[in-house]
Amino acid sequence: MFKLSKKVEYGLIAVKHMALPGGNCTSSAKEIADKYKIPYDLLSKILQKLKKQGILSSIQGTHGGYKLTKKPEELTLAQIFNAIEGESYILDCGQHGDSEACSIYETCILSSPLKKIQRQINSYFNSTTLAEIV
Repeated sequence: MFKLSKKVEYGLIAVKHMALPGGNCTSSAKEIADKYKIPYDLLSKILQKLKKQGILSSIQGTHGGYKLTKKPEELTLAQIFNAIEGESYILDCGQHGDSEACSIYETCILSSPLKKIQRQINSYFNSTTLAEIV
């Protein structure tokens, strides 16, 4: 069924770590990777994507690292997911809404009910903030 990718999972772990009460304001990729046993190279790429999308900022130097650019209650799970992997859909036709993505689009009996589920998933992730999972 619906499953988060490892990239999204690791990204959520990282931003949740940065949002924890009493947590460090700035956290390095190495610190997070070591603490949660996440592959460092992959985590570094994920953090760069989050930075590029404006979710994180970085500070260079010995005591540098990454930090959230917004308060946890201002960041939705959808913003985090989309920054890491782009929008995703449970059906190929969800992305295009026409026969471009699917050869059986015209006769498909799953499209309508699954698009309804997709809207509910999107609504949940768009309305759930990082603060709610911390």
